[in-house]
Amino acid sequence: MSMLGVLYASQIFFLLYFIGINGVYILLNLVAISSLKRYLDQHALDDLPRPYSGFEPPISLLVPAYNEEATIAASVRSLLQLEYPEYEVVVVNDGSSDDTLEVMIREFRMAQFPEAFRKQLETHPMRSVYRSAVFPNLRLIDKENGGKADALNAGINAARYPLFCAVDADSILQRDSLRRAVEPFLEEPLTIASGGTVRIANGCRVDGGFLTEIDLPHRLLPLLQIVEYLRAFLFGRLGWVPLNAVLVISGAFGVFRRDRVTEAGGYRTDCVGEDMELVVRLHRTHRLARRPYRISFVPDPICWTEAPETLAVLKSQRSRWQRGLSESLALNRSLFFHRRGGAPGWLAMPFMLIFEWFSPVVETAGYAFVIAGFLLGALSVEALVLFILVAVGFGLLLSTSALLLEELSFHMYPKPRHMLAMVGAVLIENLGYRQLVSFYRLIGMWQWITNKTAPWGRMTRSGSWQVRK
Repeated sequence: MSMLGVLYASQIFFLLYFIGINGVYILLNLVAISSLKRYLDQHALDDLPRPYSGFEPPISLLVPAYNEEATIAASVRSLLQLEYPEYEVVVVNDGSSDDTLEVMIREFRMAQFPEAFRKQLETHPMRSVYRSAVFPNLRLIDKENGGKADALNAGINAARYPLFCAVDADSILQRDSLRRAVEPFLEEPLTIASGGTVRIANGCRVDGGFLTEIDLPHRLLPLLQIVEYLRAFLFGRLGWVPLNAVLVISGAFGVFRRDRVTEAGGYRTDCVGEDMELVVRLHRTHRLARRPYRISFVPDPICWTEAPETLAVLKSQRSRWQRGLSESLALNRSLFFHRRGGAPGWLAMPFMLIFEWFSPVVETAGYAFVIAGFLLGALSVEALVLFILVAVGFGLLLSTSALLLEELSFHMYPKPRHMLAMVGAVLIENLGYRQLVSFYRLIGMWQWITNKTAPWGRMTRSGSWQVRK
């Protein structure tokens, strides 16, 4: 076959791939819209004052922290003001090299406290345990550096309650966040894990741990990520809920049954995508053992986190996410098309492999081949326009529908200038940003293939959304 023939055949493949992936996303969108409508109807009265039902299970909030001095105090304060009957906050300082430990001791009057607890999961050695003299439900574990997964496992060992909630140290929760995330456990006793929607805190105002004002970021990069997060959470996860095939619970905010996680071996310390890998492993172990379970997702905007503000940090984050996806699918590959795999093994994991894991290769190569084909005369202007309409047009449609659904449901950004900025972000996101992210994800694939090691997922925090006293 001639070079022009190869280019022509490649262009047909890329065109069909883009049509296929966007067609599946549209189908997920339709399912998500139906699920969201049903959820909003069932929770129409949630904004009214509600007394505790008395059935809320006590829960341990685990906060792994590594060099989080800029945000740790505000994050812990937000956790201490949650509306929930019984919970504890366990901060795990994973050998930070900055003043994370000192900030915790100073801000919350932490004092060393001799405490023994059952070591169910192996972790790096602990140095000391602290307890707050002001907040009796706040503890601090100082340990040697072992990575985020190791810190979470240490927190699980120290947890006192049957449910635990993993929260990133740069996250801010709304007052009703915990109650909403625990609702699936009350509505369905078989629930073993529940995740919530994550929003971008850049541009917002946080005063003393309270989210006092919701606004958009002043910088373009985090603004583009707001649209991206809307599409990922409202559609990318909510669409899988009816099939019990949610494969991702964000490490920024997720609730789990502690006994099921310890039975599964806790978080893996040899991978960078420990949050997704744990969820996929829970699917695999329960499916193969024919053990009834449910993994749920709550669409309410309940967790706010800081997004990267520079391309260097964004590159590091997205390459790590892609490595995490690769590890999660590879380590749990026995669930693929297994006779007991159900929707996770027959639908969700193949979808993740074909349309999420492999998409950076196809998208990056697709643009390169189309441009080369056009320059070499193997692709007409009409065919070039068709490819752009499919590759970019569908992306605009999906992002716009996510923005529209957000406005019709939660309406978190009420000002007219918010909508104008978001519409502009939709255009820019699909005309450059999405392609750049695909390239960063391609780097992550290469790092996984070459088995390049990676330390803690460090991200420079500005903490600009906090009001400093």
